[in-house]
Amino acid sequence: MVRVKGDVDSLSVDALNSHLAKARGNAVCHPSRLVVIDLSEVTYFGSAALNAVLSCHEEGAAEGTSVAIVADQPYVMQPIQITGLHRVLETHPTIEQALQRDGQSPDGEGRTPR
Repeated sequence: MVRVKGDVDSLSVDALNSHLAKARGNAVCHPSRLVVIDLSEVTYFGSAALNAVLSCHEEGAAEGTSVAIVADQPYVMQPIQITGLHRVLETHPTIEQALQRDGQSPDGEGRTPR
């Protein structure tokens, strides 16, 4: 899981990309093959952040992993919806819901039986 806080803009996006790449690498080895990006504490979500999340989704799909985004703030969700990426990106209002969609327990420690 990648927890993102504060402003995500062109000045901070390189750090975000680095964390997302590491999370994708870890997800490839995990049974769930899931990267959760928690944006619930983001205060600014610019185009650089949107591109980073989309790239993570696309690169993850190529590697066989999926990406779930946690966000419910209008300033995060609005750019996702305006660009039509809500049809591509999987979004959830809580971490628990993002993990439950994959059969994981809310603590993220493995899968529960289906």
